[in-house]
Amino acid sequence: MPATIASFKIDFYQFLSPDGRLVGDEAPPLAKDFDQLRSLYRQMVHTRVFDKKAIALQRTGKLGTYASCLGHEAVHLAIGSAMRPEDCFAPMYREYGAQFARGVKMSDVLNYWGGDERGSDFSGPQHDFAWCVPIATQCLHAAGAALAYKLRDEQRVAVSVVGDGGSSKGDFLEAINAASAFNLPLVLVIVNNQWAISVPRSKQNHAKTLAQKGLAAGLPSLQADGNDLIAARWVMEEAIEQARSGGGATVVEMITYRLSDHTTADDATRYRENDEVDAAWKREPIMRLRNYLVSENQWDDARESALEEEAVQVVNASVEEYLALGKPPIESMFDYMYAELPHDLAAQRERALEELK
Repeated sequence: MPATIASFKIDFYQFLSPDGRLVGDEAPPLAKDFDQLRSLYRQMVHTRVFDKKAIALQRTGKLGTYASCLGHEAVHLAIGSAMRPEDCFAPMYREYGAQFARGVKMSDVLNYWGGDERGSDFSGPQHDFAWCVPIATQCLHAAGAALAYKLRDEQRVAVSVVGDGGSSKGDFLEAINAASAFNLPLVLVIVNNQWAISVPRSKQNHAKTLAQKGLAAGLPSLQADGNDLIAARWVMEEAIEQARSGGGATVVEMITYRLSDHTTADDATRYRENDEVDAAWKREPIMRLRNYLVSENQWDDARESALEEEAVQVVNASVEEYLALGKPPIESMFDYMYAELPHDLAAQRERALEELK
């Protein structure tokens, strides 16, 4: 008879039910830290209002193609608020809530999606990476940063995210292997929003979870309800602390749903059933946290109305800042890739300046 050499399990964490009730026997301290929960709720609402405005800007020709974060707010705020300023964040292309929590301005995001590279010189930690549209390459960037922190004996952690589809890329798997081989202070978050553009999770692979990909490298791997801010924040705190204390990397799968199109260049109605999206709206993160705060007498209609007005004002001010910046200089398309510009591009640069004159 064969002997069992090893066996594994994937734990799932949820503390708030879809209707906003505490579930389970032991909730983390955040569940009763209402000052912090209200602050995080405000940031989630600001992020959603920003997202809606950004789509409107794109539809009216004032922004380029834009990747919506609708439905991801809890995951993003959990990531951003659990990190320290000295930690490093390597996002993909829709983690705005996490970036806002780390000091990136809304106008920075708009600048980037407006085609202005000045957006990549964003506010907040200058050691964070900029938005990454190539799929999963940011995971290797984060692994490299984590290796540097270890070699320098710095108490810093690198965090990166990837989608459910991106978790099948070799870059993600290589980052997992590097994290294991070098015992890196790294947290890799799979934001499983159920759709890799038009490919549903059910067709991506037949594994029970995506978190278990980390088990192949011997990394602690788990799932959390990504629409439950309390659970998402708790697993991020635990994983980051383990990495900071020398315990190595963790793979976290956050279960959420992409309530929007993949980007403004996509039309999800061509491949998704309305019933599926309607059901997902009943599990979305902002309503869930609001229901919990109301049930604990920590929120009411008056506060909600004031928050909505505040969020609109903050977002509109950011839009005005973005629109007032103006177009970047024509030569900027040449100036930030090479230390020494190749001769053919140097000639193009000169021609562009001549034609502008």
